[in-house]
Amino acid sequence: MKALQLERPKAWKQIDIAPPEKPGPGEALVRVHRVGVCGTDISGYLGKMPFFSYPRIPGHELGVEVIEVGPGVANVRAGDQCSVEPYINDPNSYASRKGKPNCCEKLQVLGVHTDGGLRPYFIVPARKLHKATKLSYEQLALVETLAIGCHAVARSDIQESDSVLIIGAGPIGLATLEFVKLTPAKLLMLDVNDQRLDFCRRVMGVEHAVKFGDTVEKDLRDRTDGHLPDIVIDATGNNASMSNAFSLVAHGGKLVFVGITSDEVKFKHPTFHRPEGTLLCSRNALPQDFDNIIGLIESEKINTGPWITHRTPFEAVPEVFPSYTLPETGVIKAVIEVGA
Repeated sequence: MKALQLERPKAWKQIDIAPPEKPGPGEALVRVHRVGVCGTDISGYLGKMPFFSYPRIPGHELGVEVIEVGPGVANVRAGDQCSVEPYINDPNSYASRKGKPNCCEKLQVLGVHTDGGLRPYFIVPARKLHKATKLSYEQLALVETLAIGCHAVARSDIQESDSVLIIGAGPIGLATLEFVKLTPAKLLMLDVNDQRLDFCRRVMGVEHAVKFGDTVEKDLRDRTDGHLPDIVIDATGNNASMSNAFSLVAHGGKLVFVGITSDEVKFKHPTFHRPEGTLLCSRNALPQDFDNIIGLIESEKINTGPWITHRTPFEAVPEVFPSYTLPETGVIKAVIEVGA
């Protein structure tokens, strides 16, 4: 069967691979229908994702159909439509036993450390499947992106009186936005791209969408009663933005890195020590985030309608994918059609 592989940065190759064997105990054979493209895939394509290894079959935002299950599987059955939790952890690891499978020291993320979903069929631990009865395969492929934002907001521990600044209006920033909107906190978005800021205002209903520039601190203070934001969530994966973010946090506030960079992040210690800032990292998501998000989409508390702006067939990916790296193409979320 055919698969799409990144041999090295910026080098796609269509390869032939053997079809999977029958699923073993605790496993499921799934058919891939839709694969979402996210910042991790873009960074892997560009060679800027520190956890990415080559050659690699990408794809971790997945809408799949269960074809067959192995012995002992009770949570799903053939015919179920599922989102995939792509963080393959060791249940016996220290982090997993402490309830943090998302940052297991032996973690293998589909499409990053191990081969992912840009292939018609593969075997996955059945415990990583989250079924839904009302969602399309495209919606199921969006669940993982939303889970990243859900976990980042949970890490932030937002209080009612807080103001929250999200830096970066790409897919991860927008996913984070969805869950800040479910809190009573004041929401601000910051980006350098006018088109994305307009999308935030017009489509996502963001009142305070600010363009980054020389007056950014003043612009933020003007919208937060004279102080800086209580919580700053950087979703850019850009080391310059992440370094600058230390200076945008209110006294007693928090800085949360949900984006990741392979470059050095630097700050002058007094800048962050003076306000007694708290630095947090948010990696991946937790199993319960997936079930929570499926419920929120099914109950229409999250509208996935505006998300998908670009679609491409499996065969066209090598030709089309470079355009997804260009902000001027207006990509919010691209989805790859693997199966019918």
